[in-house]
Amino acid sequence: MKKETLKITANERLTHDAFAMTFEGCSRVKPGSFVELSLDGFFLARPFGAGDYSDGKLTVFYRVVGEGTEAMTSLKAGKEISALTGLGNGFRTERAKRPLLVGGGLGVAPLYYLAEDFASRGVRPTVVAGFRSARDVILRKEFAAISDIVVTTDDGTEGYCGNAVSYLKNNSVEYDYYYACGPTVMLKYLTEFDVKGEVSLEARMGCGFGACMGCSIMTRSGPKRVCKEGPVFDAAEVIL
Repeated sequence: MKKETLKITANERLTHDAFAMTFEGCSRVKPGSFVELSLDGFFLARPFGAGDYSDGKLTVFYRVVGEGTEAMTSLKAGKEISALTGLGNGFRTERAKRPLLVGGGLGVAPLYYLAEDFASRGVRPTVVAGFRSARDVILRKEFAAISDIVVTTDDGTEGYCGNAVSYLKNNSVEYDYYYACGPTVMLKYLTEFDVKGEVSLEARMGCGFGACMGCSIMTRSGPKRVCKEGPVFDAAEVIL
């Protein structure tokens, strides 16, 4: 964990409610880890998964869901933000030879950085990315350049009609280990379908580094903190 001052270089709208914010001056973060951003006028910092990283440039993806993320949409290039970086435990990529990446909604964002990591080592992962509708789809072209991607939408307006887990249940997909990030309900059904993988969880956080215990969850080996022992957990360990 490091406390750093990051400078915004871009804040781009991707869809009707999703944005990508890019910073410079960030120490290296691992796929699956997260950062906490402190926003002017708000008491608690906001956690965001690392969506992309290269040579000190970090990108986080966010959706407008409240006053904090609404305020983020007005931040301009050049604005400096205080941040805690390199938080949490990331994905264990050594476990997969034929990786499957399963994302739901904005949960596909940290999986893009993971896909890049695999691609840099000559491994082309399979990605199943689920969204509510065509207007919510993000990173389709970026994933297609480095992975074999399947897009699913709940309403069938693009790709497979249904959610990501439904696609896996009804289609033959070759993989030996999966990595998943998305809504809790998606992760619940995925872990019931197959436990040979890892899931990245979201939780409301106070401190972001394990001191306040505010993000504790129950696992099969007792209570654990999403920010400290997670956010990535073995699929067989979590109780969803």
